[in-house]
Amino acid sequence: MADQKSRAVELEFDGKKRVFDVDDPHLPEWIEEAALDSGGYPYKKKLKEEDYQIELYALQKELVKVQFWLQRTGKRVIAVFEGRDAAGKGGSIAATLAYMNPRSARVVALTKPTETERGQWYFQRYVSHFPTAGEFVAFDRSWYNRAGVEPVMGFCTEGEYKDFLKATPDFERLIVNDGTYLFKFWLNIGREMQLKRFHDRRHDPLKVWKLSDMDIAALTKWDDYSKARDKMLKDTRTKHAPWTVIRANDKRRARLNLIRHILHSLDYDGKEKQAIGAIDNEILDGPELLKD
Repeated sequence: MADQKSRAVELEFDGKKRVFDVDDPHLPEWIEEAALDSGGYPYKKKLKEEDYQIELYALQKELVKVQFWLQRTGKRVIAVFEGRDAAGKGGSIAATLAYMNPRSARVVALTKPTETERGQWYFQRYVSHFPTAGEFVAFDRSWYNRAGVEPVMGFCTEGEYKDFLKATPDFERLIVNDGTYLFKFWLNIGREMQLKRFHDRRHDPLKVWKLSDMDIAALTKWDDYSKARDKMLKDTRTKHAPWTVIRANDKRRARLNLIRHILHSLDYDGKEKQAIGAIDNEILDGPELLKD
């Protein structure tokens, strides 16, 4: 672990310089007080745990029905989970797949490409993990690394970045036209909420592995990531593969509405719309929800 000084960064918020040191066990009040409201979040309090568990249980029962339907019909589902670091991608995936049979519902979370993979067609390493008949596959980050992390952190060339944005709509059209259901989720969080979650991870012995030096390095590139995100959503949002944006400052509301979106989009056997409930459009909708 690096010393504290090496991990402290100076950030600018509303024209003010702020210092954030993730190794300091005390979370600054200016972060704590603004975290939930950050990014234009519409609720003043998080959803109660009891209410969350009741609603989640009803939705997870529907997801089990979805899995039986997929296995019976041979249909395929891909769900892409994207968002800033600490946006809640992993937790949303876990809530979605918790009671689905892992033999036909799996998570793909790839590490950095090997030397062999770097020499392949860019999409190749992802295609090799696509679902077969009856499978549900969730990508914890995906081919969209080339639209966010890679150009911002200098891991790809400008030409590779532009080629990706141009090719991706056609690539995804092939996926959808072949009969695969494709969901693309962008989980959006406010800047102070990201800092709070980083701090929580750093000081939780069960979560500290989630915090990397890359996360810290990205803290000063918030605006760069915002620009890359906006261009990605604009250039790759199509009728056949739209983006669904989720306000995720409250993980509970984000997970519930994300799962509801999946369930409402699939015409599976035994579907109970009343059990699924209505989507909260303050939490889940299109790119117009984005605020930094």
